[in-house]
Amino acid sequence: MLFLSDNAAAVHPAVWDALKAADEPDSPYDGDRWSAALDDRFSQLFGRPCTVLWAGTGTAANCLALATMVPPHGAVVCHEEAHIEMDEGGAPGFYLHGAKLILAEGTGAKLTPEAIRAAVDPIRDDVHQVQPHAISITQPSEYGCVYRPDEIAAIAELARERGLGLHMDGARFGNAVAFLDCAPGDAVGAADALSFGFIKNGGMSAEAIVFFDQELADVARYRRKRAGHLQSKGRFLAAQLHAMLERDVWLDNARHANAAAQEIARACETRLMHPVEANEVFVRCTADERDVLREKGFGFYDWGADAARFVTAWNTRDAAAAALARAIASL
Repeated sequence: MLFLSDNAAAVHPAVWDALKAADEPDSPYDGDRWSAALDDRFSQLFGRPCTVLWAGTGTAANCLALATMVPPHGAVVCHEEAHIEMDEGGAPGFYLHGAKLILAEGTGAKLTPEAIRAAVDPIRDDVHQVQPHAISITQPSEYGCVYRPDEIAAIAELARERGLGLHMDGARFGNAVAFLDCAPGDAVGAADALSFGFIKNGGMSAEAIVFFDQELADVARYRRKRAGHLQSKGRFLAAQLHAMLERDVWLDNARHANAAAQEIARACETRLMHPVEANEVFVRCTADERDVLREKGFGFYDWGADAARFVTAWNTRDAAAAALARAIASL
């Protein structure tokens, strides 16, 4: 009964089938028929033209996207608890060749235009201070809170006013779309680039970098190669993305994970630290209470001294979610 991370979930059977189907001779790198079809496939999904590059990790997807918008002497505005700040081991600085992260505050790990302004307005417009070049938001946030379309629109408007690029870290983008019950295009808004996560949602080793700006995509192709992420048998990554999009596997998987999280959340009542809007549940509980849960067979991560994080996945069993809900209610 593991609720450690959706990264630990099994690979969806449709992905295994697609990998087997792609196991035939084709052009190397991204010249294969699977990769060539990604642009049209994702353009249909988002209802507007886009260019898609596959990447092997979410960290690479985030940083390759940001590297197209931000020069080494520039900066990215992000939440102080964003994944690119807290959990990517300095990768943004590596891929962006020393560019800085400007940290902003916000409830539920979400940015607002006001928080962004508070972070960047004090910066003087001269060569002695690092200038912002992009904003990065996480959909849903690190605490599982989902940006509504109007919230994204407000941030996008500010980005345009300031001449900043807008990147969306969508490691759990499917969970956000499932929660909003809207078109994928509404959940991404006017972002210039989206790191569309599939690995957490049933994929094996493929993420999509979706560019809504062709010029950024052209730059990213060179950066991906230079960074060592242009895999020679790229068809195996592209095939995974197609498999997840086919018959909305990605969305069905996200809906199941969200439903399991809601089952757990209903039992937590006042213990909840944040609204449960995706597939993460942050719960107040003491060290002794966490010991009790682990003794009952539940795996999860501590979240500071007096809290725990439970993450559901596409293959979380209904019985396991129900058992965890009962265990928490009985504490």
